[in-house]
Amino acid sequence: MRRCMRTNADGGAATMARMLELVLSLSVLMSMIFSSTAQSCKSYALSSNKTFRACNDLPYLNSYLHWNYDSSSNKLQIAYRHTGITSSRWVAWAINPTSTGMAGSQALVAYQQTDGTMRAYTSPISSYQTSLQEGKLSFDVSDLSATLANNEIIIFATIGLSNTSTTVNHVWQDGAVSGNATQVHATSGANVQSMGTLNLLSGESSSTGGNDRIRKRNIHGVLNAVSWGILMPIGALIARYLKAFKSADPAWFYLHVGCQSIAYIVGVAGWGTGLKLGSESASIQYDAHRTIGIILFCLGTLQVFALLLRPKPDHKYRFYWNIYHHLVGYSVIILSIINIFKGFSILNPDKKWKNAYIGVIAALSFNAVWLEGYTWYLVVKRKRSEIAGKMPHGMNGSNGVNGFGARQRQGV
Repeated sequence: MRRCMRTNADGGAATMARMLELVLSLSVLMSMIFSSTAQSCKSYALSSNKTFRACNDLPYLNSYLHWNYDSSSNKLQIAYRHTGITSSRWVAWAINPTSTGMAGSQALVAYQQTDGTMRAYTSPISSYQTSLQEGKLSFDVSDLSATLANNEIIIFATIGLSNTSTTVNHVWQDGAVSGNATQVHATSGANVQSMGTLNLLSGESSSTGGNDRIRKRNIHGVLNAVSWGILMPIGALIARYLKAFKSADPAWFYLHVGCQSIAYIVGVAGWGTGLKLGSESASIQYDAHRTIGIILFCLGTLQVFALLLRPKPDHKYRFYWNIYHHLVGYSVIILSIINIFKGFSILNPDKKWKNAYIGVIAALSFNAVWLEGYTWYLVVKRKRSEIAGKMPHGMNGSNGVNGFGARQRQGV
């Protein structure tokens, strides 16, 4: 019986090891693909019936520009998208026909009014001290409208360019709204960098920092999704279930420590990129995402110190250490998954990548459920075997008065 139980345990450990290897491989593959597929304008489909042949990922303020340009009529049809925005902020996109920068630019402005309707209007900007008053631009504008949905404002317009140049200087911006009045935008960080030149035919932009910022955001998302969102749960599964197999002792401990250590190191790198991105965009704050990230870093660091201060198994404080270690560990996993989904809402990648992560979490959850049942089965079976082994021989029918080996009573 014991040999059979040991065989079952070895088989279960091997099955779990193969399962963890498969999930980890899928996670790494997903992260490699995801690193190049966080949201870009080319993968975005506008909900309206309008289609655009060209687009550009603007380097600052979570903005994107889609356009159609007809060189024969010098008409420019645009859709300016500003993501991660709330109803208490205004957005603007402008062309500066005479210079670079804000002064002299001809702006399209949009925000949600207090009655819930969207206001889209034109505003010529003559100086930096502007309150975005409505006025006529130096070129014709038609079909001007705006929408607000899913924390994203989109401005639609058709512009009649006054010159034949295919390269334009453009500026984009956002700021707060008080009542129905626009307020001055921030004067530091991304808000003073959101400008550049754009070639309407080739799509080339002079804002070379754009691709770099998008790449940083992608790296931040991938590092945190793989570390906090995948490796941490896998490390917990290893500790929870592999140690139930005697053949996996003490290998499970080193696998657990190794997996969690890698997750922590990669997670700290992802946390650091998040701090860097936040410092570069002081006017854009994702308070919940940022707060949870700081809490995760603190709890993860506590777990590292907990490993260094781990009492021996027979120490009187080991019971309390186990409670602390498990409580902090499971809290980290839950908060990590929550924060990763908040990150998805900020980066807004293609739905298939969010679904892929959901699939990984579902696979880990499914395996946790059946492994929980299987390990309990092994534990109960092992205890029954141990109890049976401790019973007197006369009680199990192999010896004693009721056994075949019982001594027959002889007559006098």
